[in-house]
Amino acid sequence: MTLRNISGFAAVALVAVGFAAPAAMAKPAGGAAAVKMIDTDNDGTVDMKEVEAVASATFDRLEKDSDGTLDAKELKGRLSKAGVQSADPDSDGTLDKKEYLAAVGERFKMADPDGDGTLDAKELNSKAGKALLALIK
Repeated sequence: MTLRNISGFAAVALVAVGFAAPAAMAKPAGGAAAVKMIDTDNDGTVDMKEVEAVASATFDRLEKDSDGTLDAKELKGRLSKAGVQSADPDSDGTLDKKEYLAAVGERFKMADPDGDGTLDAKELNSKAGKALLALIK
């Protein structure tokens, strides 16, 4: 067994027991992979309800200081400064869960050019789809 095979085996073993790379280091999911991860009803598309469930869990995971909001540090670049300002109607410099989910909703609409209320892999691979995925990863 070569060192390369051992390294590959170790990586597989670590992933298998839940020691995957941190999200910040992981590549963004492609459209098809994202559909598989988000599509709880297995219809081949994702709807706003499915995206909101993932976004809500992402908010909870990012919200480290237990103040009920995400600041720029907690958002880790998911929104630009202008994006935060746009999503922050009370102008307090942070996003509460309602504001965060509203930003997710806006990105969902931008990624849904046909307006059918669902996103397929092609739509998630678009620039707007990738922006949505970046916000909920």
